[in-house]
Amino acid sequence: MLRAVTMFHFVWPWAFAVLPLPWLIRALLPPVSGGGGPALKTPFLEDFEVSGSFSMPRRHGRRRALWLAVLCWLLLVTAAARPQWQGAPVPIPSRGRDLMLAVDLSGSMKIKDFRIHGHTVDRLAAVKWVAGNFIKRRIGDRMGLILFGTEAYLQVPLTFDDKTVKTLLDQAVAGMAGDQTAIGDAIGLAIKRLRNEPSSSRVLILLTDGASDAGVLDPLKAARLAAANGLKIYTIGIGADAMYLRSFFGVEKINPSSDLDEQALKAIASKTGGRYFRATDTARLRKIYALIDKLEPVEHKGHFYRPIVSLFAWPLGLSLALASLLGLAALFDRGTP
Repeated sequence: MLRAVTMFHFVWPWAFAVLPLPWLIRALLPPVSGGGGPALKTPFLEDFEVSGSFSMPRRHGRRRALWLAVLCWLLLVTAAARPQWQGAPVPIPSRGRDLMLAVDLSGSMKIKDFRIHGHTVDRLAAVKWVAGNFIKRRIGDRMGLILFGTEAYLQVPLTFDDKTVKTLLDQAVAGMAGDQTAIGDAIGLAIKRLRNEPSSSRVLILLTDGASDAGVLDPLKAARLAAANGLKIYTIGIGADAMYLRSFFGVEKINPSSDLDEQALKAIASKTGGRYFRATDTARLRKIYALIDKLEPVEHKGHFYRPIVSLFAWPLGLSLALASLLGLAALFDRGTP
């Protein structure tokens, strides 16, 4: 496993070996002799002496021009060494499972019988919190999202973009698909979206807090169709076993999950080779998703890449800008009487 570190480096660090080249040329080559004038004039620091708006004392002007020329050469060599910024290792998505989430949005998902960090929340909020972390862990799997109530809707088709799946799940609102529960239609929609996919492993995680009382497809018939198409279904029944409500007559104990059809959910999972889970609180819901992670592990093949950003343009551009400034200063000086 690669460490998640970033680093700055040079692709051709040996390019810095040419840094002393101008000084070596000046020291080893003989000076140019006077006479009729050279055919090719080589600029020296005298050419960078400026006047007018660029005027400065001769000694200081030569010194500043020298340092600018040195900086220009250093930046040019730095650009030639090809500086790069190498990002943290990013896993390459590999074709794993086709995994579809089907989340119940019926009206009963508004019941507040779950707790997160000491605060009472409704069932859908708990699902978003736990399933969101589950989605982020499924690197390499294509994921999709089905939301169902009275009707079943494909919210996100199969995709490697886990952020989109999580975002659209977070935006779901209980009751937006109707107040009833069409479990059979949700399974049928998952079959339709998964049966023609080439993946060798197709998984549906169906979460509900009630019994199927809407839709055109019977849940058990849908389960048999799923098994025939190689779709494994994990079912999760969500809802607390007991709630205590204050009334005029005192504290009353009720069962908020009395409508949950556990027998049907167990039969659906059994017919497709999956498993049924019961989530009565947030901690148990987290354990269920962690167990599904183990039952359907992500295929880690160890393939990574590091995003690379080339930075040579910055020192090269700055070097050209300084060279242009020195050249303009020399031209201005020549044109000044």
